[in-house]
Amino acid sequence: MKHLLKTLFLIGAMATGMGGLAMLPAHARVEIDVNKGNVEPLPIAITDFQSTSGLGTEISNIISADLKRSGLFAPIDKGAFIEKVSSPDQTPRFEDWKVINAQALVTGRVSKEADGRVRAEYRLWDTFAGQQLSGEQFFANDANQRRVAHIIADAIYERLTGEKGYFDTRVVYIDETGAKNARKKRLAIMDQDGANARYLSNGSSIVLTPRFSPNRQEITYMSYESGQPKVYLLQLETGQRELVGNFPGMTFAPRFSPDGQKVVMSLLRDDGNSNIYAMDLRSRSTTRLTNSTSIDTSPSYSPDGSKVVFTSDRGGRAQIYVMGADGSGQTRISFGDGTYSTPVWSPRGDLIAFTKQAGGEFQIGVMKTDGSGERILSSGFQQEGPTWAPNGRVLMFFRDSAGGGGPKLYSIDLTGRNEQPIPTAGFASDPAWSPLLE
Repeated sequence: MKHLLKTLFLIGAMATGMGGLAMLPAHARVEIDVNKGNVEPLPIAITDFQSTSGLGTEISNIISADLKRSGLFAPIDKGAFIEKVSSPDQTPRFEDWKVINAQALVTGRVSKEADGRVRAEYRLWDTFAGQQLSGEQFFANDANQRRVAHIIADAIYERLTGEKGYFDTRVVYIDETGAKNARKKRLAIMDQDGANARYLSNGSSIVLTPRFSPNRQEITYMSYESGQPKVYLLQLETGQRELVGNFPGMTFAPRFSPDGQKVVMSLLRDDGNSNIYAMDLRSRSTTRLTNSTSIDTSPSYSPDGSKVVFTSDRGGRAQIYVMGADGSGQTRISFGDGTYSTPVWSPRGDLIAFTKQAGGEFQIGVMKTDGSGERILSSGFQQEGPTWAPNGRVLMFFRDSAGGGGPKLYSIDLTGRNEQPIPTAGFASDPAWSPLLE
């Protein structure tokens, strides 16, 4: 599977600027400034891709759903279309699209190759400038048809925002079923939009807090198979699993370093203190990073691997601290009311996401890496566990309702105004977002 997906990308990267049409310069008028505090969604028309089956419509609908869910795009209802584009080779009648205020237009085609592969191609147009912005084609087998749509959505997102997309990704999480006092917890994985969900464990033992490797399709997670917490490393493509270690005092699975060679974790030792340790995954040797008489927990590496953020109650209540990756320079950066937990460094390196308890609520928020500029994005009865999309623009977390039904997944962008439920078959918690697939 890994080889197949890599082939898909290599072939897709070969064909850009199809048909000899001019590519619009970087100063295109159709652009979205994602750094603005209030972004008005861009009206965009996404036509049904030309095909001899319903696959073209399916792929265009997935692209539309991806872009809409980002909060940056407002796909126009197809019923409003004046022109019915029959082929991506056809130059659109731009006046027909300007009438319905479609500032950008996507056309495309899906076909079957002689060898059975699916070929999908698209073109992105600036309707007001009357020019093509980009065009590419991708190949995949039947099992990866949805991935083609996500890849195209990523390409459109990047061309119009200047930022990498995040749609061709997966989320690993804990699927929860059964009564609240006897809940079965299984490790599960799905596409970022909730599709293609499948189980990675059978529910015979409790599993908790999966964490993605930043550069490979592998995860760590905690399992209570023998009644004691053990941490496993699971290769998602092969299903191969190996034991990282037995950690009786651990409450969260470790987080990877940016190069995937180390993990950082909190361990409770016999003296009753919880401290931060780093482990080399090759040698399995551990290095102690904090030596506190308090509770130091929830460590997370910065994207360059030079620092670690964590929480500690050494000041009386749990607050956020930052230190060097070797444990040096431990500095408190949060000073707000309430208590802080689960800090996670953004892949962009500019922000730290966290869970906060204050005023009888659980809050998901972000702050700059020096603790300034704290912003609460979402508040609720009980919500926690933020995880970053690989472009650092969107967070996913889980929330339990006041009625006590069970946890569900949600995403929210950095404006705090675009919160979206993530569909799952049952209850779901502890999400971890993958890097972009390869």
